[in-house]
Amino acid sequence: MIFVFGDRVIIQKAGDVIPEVVGVVKEKRDGTQKIFEIPKQCPVCGAQAVREEGEAVVRCIGIECPAKLYRSIIHFASKEAMDIDGLGEAIIAELIEKKLISNIADIYKLTFEDIASLKKNGKKFAQNMMNAIEKSKHKDLYCLINSLGIRHVGIKLAKTLAKYYKTMEQLENASYEELCIIDDVGEITAQTISEFFKQEQTKDLLTKLKQVGVNMKALKKQSEDARFDGKVFVLTGSLEHYTREEASQIIEYFGGKTSSSVSKKTDYVLAGEEAGSKLKKAQELGVTIISEEEFKNMTK
Repeated sequence: MIFVFGDRVIIQKAGDVIPEVVGVVKEKRDGTQKIFEIPKQCPVCGAQAVREEGEAVVRCIGIECPAKLYRSIIHFASKEAMDIDGLGEAIIAELIEKKLISNIADIYKLTFEDIASLKKNGKKFAQNMMNAIEKSKHKDLYCLINSLGIRHVGIKLAKTLAKYYKTMEQLENASYEELCIIDDVGEITAQTISEFFKQEQTKDLLTKLKQVGVNMKALKKQSEDARFDGKVFVLTGSLEHYTREEASQIIEYFGGKTSSSVSKKTDYVLAGEEAGSKLKKAQELGVTIISEEEFKNMTK
């Protein structure tokens, strides 16, 4: 796409606040304007730069791009990804500033001394983080898929992909056509996933992660008892005997799905203490509401 610097444009208010460009005043051009073409490659790392249909922004999809390193590592280490406890934003910034890490895989090359140097009397902190880093190597495949920050792929879709493709290698080699037939994967998402795994930076990072011992296979098996097959659950309120993640895993183990919002397609709402608007909506729609005790009985 080509733009012209220095043009005068006509704008209008779109919605309540956002200005929208509706046209160019070409008669105001005086020859000082400069043509600018949006790059198809990232100017920092050379990876493909993509502008999706209907969006204004252009995104670099290189996972090892230095310009994205800080945010990429924050996401990689987050709870729903590789869950590296202690590797927070301030620590990540300091590791990058001290050039102790220059890509995601460098997390697994950090030494006890590297981490301890970040804090005064930091030996206990360093040991805890070393333990968390080692533990993250053994996370399930869906956690690794989510950690890569693939556009349109969150934790739920990562779990779906890990059910269809039992190893990272299988997912890497999946074609666009194969991806399109998977539940919850539309054409745009399939294209995004396919393009992501074609990138040399992606191949390089995955090779590095394999070399340091990060798990590349699905660990959890789905039960042959598919009692919740096709059923959609919504969790709301505070549960006494389960975390949200534990309850979701049980539902998925028996072939069910979880959703973050209540609709006519919802089969059950598992309501804990202090359930709020989701419970109210379930009552309005006539969705079956179950208690934690009823859920335990359903999963015996």
